[in-house]
Amino acid sequence: MSLLWRNHLRIGLCPDRLIVAGYCRSLRQHEAHKDIVPTRGEAALDEPGSDYARWHAAVEALPLALAQSDPQKLEVTVILSNHFVRYALLPWNAELKSEEEWQSLAHHRLGSVYGPTVEDWALQQSKTAPDGARVVCAADRPMLEALSQKISACGATLVSVQPYLMSAFNRVRTRIGNECCWLVLEERGRLTLVLFRRGSWQAIRSRRVDCSWTSQLPEILEREQAILGVEEPCTQAFVYSESEIDSWSAGTYRFVDLTLASDAAEGDRAFAMALG
Repeated sequence: MSLLWRNHLRIGLCPDRLIVAGYCRSLRQHEAHKDIVPTRGEAALDEPGSDYARWHAAVEALPLALAQSDPQKLEVTVILSNHFVRYALLPWNAELKSEEEWQSLAHHRLGSVYGPTVEDWALQQSKTAPDGARVVCAADRPMLEALSQKISACGATLVSVQPYLMSAFNRVRTRIGNECCWLVLEERGRLTLVLFRRGSWQAIRSRRVDCSWTSQLPEILEREQAILGVEEPCTQAFVYSESEIDSWSAGTYRFVDLTLASDAAEGDRAFAMALG
């Protein structure tokens, strides 16, 4: 069978739920169904030491996410919640000549922060520009292996695993362009922040938050810029949020909601992580 005709399922893998968007492929791809599948991981959402409990509950719920589709004709893309991914930014270094040297640096950088647990992680690098910084994404190797095994056992084909940060950035990269701005990704209990200056990646930060995060966001960005030693503050932020928000201003800051495409329904916000 030609891959053109295979159906495609995008699944946002979160600690407390799976976000599902199914697409039928024929001569044109079109959306078939959307669903939210609860998991048993909600109790572990705010427990930073329970990595296994958080991803295991999500992986075990995958057969329910596949149930509405014919798995024998199904390709699956999994988008990993930022709860499951650690990030680092490696500045450009002209002395590094090979991918092995970059990988060694990435391993050392994460190991200096997280310790020996990095030995159980799979590390992936992404170039941001020919002579620009590299984004390092790290996820638990046992989780990735369990994902592949569970989806294969259901008869479907896992074709891609993407960190949410990179999936979201790819959707808005043309909007960011050469701006000086923040990209803010909000999920339940977590903010992931990326600072761009003239379109170049400058920093990636992650922190836990509560439901009052919108009122705290200007203070959060002020604090992060002080920690980073930013001389000229960036006062514009592009926001992806699960909460129903409008673009807003607070003091010198201007926040622009880019969660949904202009022609999307507001009800699609809950599915934004999984939309293609």
